[in-house]
Amino acid sequence: MKLATLKDGSRDGRLVVVNKSLTRCTEAAHIAPTLQAALDNWAAVAPKLAVLAESLEHDAVPSMRFHEHNAHSPLPRAYQWADGSAYVNHVELVRKARGAELPESFWTDPLMYQGGSDSFLSPRDPVVMADEAYGIDMEGEVAVIVDDVPMGASVDQARAAIRLIMLVNDVSLRGLIPAELAKGFGFFQSKPSSAFSPVAVTPEELGEAWDGGKVHLPLRVDVNGKPFGRANAGIDMTFDFPALVAHAAKTRPLTAGSIIGSGTVSNKLDGGAGKPVAEGGVGYSCIAEIRMIETIRDGAPKTPFLQFGDTVRIEMLDRDGHSVFGAIEQRIERHA
Repeated sequence: MKLATLKDGSRDGRLVVVNKSLTRCTEAAHIAPTLQAALDNWAAVAPKLAVLAESLEHDAVPSMRFHEHNAHSPLPRAYQWADGSAYVNHVELVRKARGAELPESFWTDPLMYQGGSDSFLSPRDPVVMADEAYGIDMEGEVAVIVDDVPMGASVDQARAAIRLIMLVNDVSLRGLIPAELAKGFGFFQSKPSSAFSPVAVTPEELGEAWDGGKVHLPLRVDVNGKPFGRANAGIDMTFDFPALVAHAAKTRPLTAGSIIGSGTVSNKLDGGAGKPVAEGGVGYSCIAEIRMIETIRDGAPKTPFLQFGDTVRIEMLDRDGHSVFGAIEQRIERHA
């Protein structure tokens, strides 16, 4: 089942069910007006949405053309957005570039930060910033939306609570991060609004690509129309989603509609740092990673962060080459 939220002038939009090919959708307001409302009563609502999705596939209900440009992020705002760093290869490179050792605990205890969730960007909205000196970067990620999760949930309980999966552009301002973290109080200004894919899908929609904890498909990240990253989200993921959800719920319950992110998707190459797509590697899901590799190799980075006018596209195709979640495609623009 594939779900989306269409823009209608309200804060939370209106819920629609989208067909498998992402070409048509049908209204779901008679079942649940918004995705959050559906998640609040998932056990009762999900079977009805599934029947509607099946009817849509057989043209048995009224439908309309689905335009990704008309979609909000599936949850335009959420009760909680917590982002992990499940691909420890990415963290290892960042620390190595500044001459710091990776603590052994990073392999057993996930990193996670709590991001702003009151105002997500739509998947085709521009990323608007005041200054290129902020070091504007994309971070291609996968995320899950969960049902209610009790405090102290086991990994199995966490797995059972995963309701939907989607993609993320976790926008990061690399020029602001060092000074902000040096205060010892975490991210805030350096992590502006994130954007999520036009469509969120139920785990069974992914078939064999979902193993209960990871999505085994390449994440396609393009910058200005050129391949930048093709890392497989199911490879080198040290902490899968059940582990991340359980970590988030260690000392607090999670409310239905909470979003948990994977962190930047990152693959090793022959046990070491990756290579650009143009050189036969799978590339990177953020610019910071290639800059870290350049720093380690050459002593200084050379790849620039995003500039005004640049465009980022993040998408995932199934094994038949069809878009699973639709595409996040955002232009970097100057704040007036």
